[in-house]
Amino acid sequence: MTVEFPAAAPSLRRVRVCYFNTWAQGLEPAVGYLARLPALDLGPLVADRHDAALLVKARLDCDWYGENTRAFAAMAHDGVEFLPAWVTGLDGVLPLAKAPRPEGEERWLIVMAHQPQAMKGMAGKLLAFLRKCGVRVLFYAFDEASRGMPCFREIAPHLAVLIHDEFPLEAGGAAWLRPECRTRHRSWVANTVPWATPFVEEPEARILFLGSELGLTPHRQRQFDGLTKYFGDRFSAIHDHSVSVGERHRLAQRFKVSLCPEGRKFATPAMSLTHTDRPFWSGCLGLVPVSENSASGGRLDELTREKLLVRYSHGDLSALIAACEHALVASVADRRRIYDHFNRHETVGTVVAAAIFSAK
Repeated sequence: MTVEFPAAAPSLRRVRVCYFNTWAQGLEPAVGYLARLPALDLGPLVADRHDAALLVKARLDCDWYGENTRAFAAMAHDGVEFLPAWVTGLDGVLPLAKAPRPEGEERWLIVMAHQPQAMKGMAGKLLAFLRKCGVRVLFYAFDEASRGMPCFREIAPHLAVLIHDEFPLEAGGAAWLRPECRTRHRSWVANTVPWATPFVEEPEARILFLGSELGLTPHRQRQFDGLTKYFGDRFSAIHDHSVSVGERHRLAQRFKVSLCPEGRKFATPAMSLTHTDRPFWSGCLGLVPVSENSASGGRLDELTREKLLVRYSHGDLSALIAACEHALVASVADRRRIYDHFNRHETVGTVVAAAIFSAK
């Protein structure tokens, strides 16, 4: 008689990621950094520690990047064993390269947005040294790094993964990448841990406008006036900056709809035609995202077709009011479907984990 033994399960890749966070200093475990983040004194880290408004914006920015750290520390993938994550500022990049690495452990540095420019002109040399030491680099650019970031040409040859906006890579920028570099067009997603906010069955039937530091332009003022007149106290607006990441969870109880601005007033060409991250983390909260029809941003069109987002024509106040009315009557089942989709597919950790897995 022949005895057959089950095949051994394939061993998972063991990956430790380190997130480059400009608000951090030296190399340290992400869990420790996150524990001390709420009490972090930002005064020494800003241009004028006596400028109260500057400190408020610094805290919002610091916490936003802290939430990225939290998301990367919580990554999971069926094909990867993610080891406890690290975080570092500029002072810890060289220690990361030199840190002892057990056999079979992959090391990855995650860099985002315009953070490479915070490496003080040394980005190319630092990433080259990391690559020489066996540390792979993933750059989540969000927008038009190949066309607008001065140091892109220096860092491009050292990237293992580049996640970019929905525009094609600039021809010269594409040529600077190594053939084995994995590229993916993804643009904005939510920088939140999936399912971190429990689904709220019956939130208040209210609308929140999620503004930005662009403030009250005439276009925005017309929207506010029209929405306030029509919806009364069911409409609230933030027009000076976004809500802090610590406040996001509370929004799920207080609001049913999030009105998310587009990037039409941004200065850079790509961002002026596409969207921001607000629809994505709003969806993760279980709010119904309402958004303008940006001139580009095909992913929002796809989400609209799947009834995961409500859109209206730019400058059309009647269409905006109708979109908000439509979102306010969304059923619990429809909102649950929105919540499940965004938490499952539209978070930064999910996108990055899949990209690392694909770069074998």
